[in-house]
Amino acid sequence: MKKLLLSAALLLALGASFTSCREEDKKDAENAIENAGNAVEEAAEDTEEAVEGGFEAVGEAIDSAVEETEEAGEAVENAVEEATDDKK
Repeated sequence: MKKLLLSAALLLALGASFTSCREEDKKDAENAIENAGNAVEEAAEDTEEAVEGGFEAVGEAIDSAVEETEEAGEAVENAVEEATDDKK
């Protein structure tokens, strides 16, 4: 009878310890999922900022190229005018 009671108490203690560990595992898993979700959101925001910065840089480069092309065109026109004035 004594062994039966001790065995039952041991099974009850083991059952309680496994049950409490499972709850902690669920909380850990929920925290890990939440942390992963936050990391994904942060990465998406960083990517969006980088893309916007890249678009701005490309736009500035295009504007600069257009200005330089216009300046080069004016220089060519001036050179042609000087060359034709020299021939007269």
